[in-house]
Amino acid sequence: MGGSVTRRHAGSDAGGSNRWGWFGAICCLGVALLLIGCGADDRPASTTRARETSATQGHLVIDPAEGDRLAADLGAPAAGDRPEGGQVAAPPVPSATSDDIRALPVSDPLEAAPAAAVPAIGAMVHVGDGGPENFCTASVVHSPNRNLVATAAHCVYSDDFSVGVAFAPGYTHGEMPYGVWVPSRIDVDPRWVADRDPDFDVAFLQVRSPGTDDRIEDVTGAEQIRFDFPAEQSALLVGYPEDQHEPIDCRNRTSAFGDTQLRFDCANFPDGTSGGPMITDIDPANGRGTLIGVIGGYQLGGDELTSYSSYFGAGISALYERACAA
Repeated sequence: MGGSVTRRHAGSDAGGSNRWGWFGAICCLGVALLLIGCGADDRPASTTRARETSATQGHLVIDPAEGDRLAADLGAPAAGDRPEGGQVAAPPVPSATSDDIRALPVSDPLEAAPAAAVPAIGAMVHVGDGGPENFCTASVVHSPNRNLVATAAHCVYSDDFSVGVAFAPGYTHGEMPYGVWVPSRIDVDPRWVADRDPDFDVAFLQVRSPGTDDRIEDVTGAEQIRFDFPAEQSALLVGYPEDQHEPIDCRNRTSAFGDTQLRFDCANFPDGTSGGPMITDIDPANGRGTLIGVIGGYQLGGDELTSYSSYFGAGISALYERACAA
């Protein structure tokens, strides 16, 4: 226990490394100055000036070529290699619905336990030495464009936006049955960028599947999303530990932690579970529900016994609307 503030941190340098040393830094500075002199600010790629400007506004538009390269490096099949219909072969996504939505039973003991992977929840991944490596968790949320994923802001923005990351729904032991989805845009609150305000540790990613016109919500289904709700809710918490490569979950009631945080008491949500969804009102017919939080916020998500989330109030609602409208 001990109130660690690092156990949920992404731990990935996929968005840019600080390990090049002074020589690499000088070389990069020279290249950056050359690009600026050649009008590089008009390019969609993440140039230094463009990314600094985007950061102050709390969003980044990512060059499609970067996403295509990342998907290829992660082993995503090329468009011509996909099964007929353009989708990666995967277990069917339940479409049935039910009106029989009840409060979830509380886990006994209150400890996270291994769980089956589900289509609308998955791992944030980057390229590792032996292939994809998971470092955070995310979930598909309903949006008008059917292309939105929610995670913790600290999973995608630390000192800069992370562009070398992707989402693998239903991820299990390196297998990505619903494909690799790369971000085309990342939205975080400018207050997170400015001073890592734990009340805004939420990010929304517009994602796409390179080589297809698929919309992720049509492929995996999606959780609904709710704002300004009573803090006490029966909920399921899901996350992907970075050293286990399959999900864990736990059921309990959320509670208020001050006016701007949610608290969820359950032990053993370790590194990698940041961004994991807190879900309520789960439909037993399809397993999907309503997102009310993501592991993050206070202490970057909690300690060995308790998880936290920024409360989904007016600020997070505005962030969601901005991400949907972009």
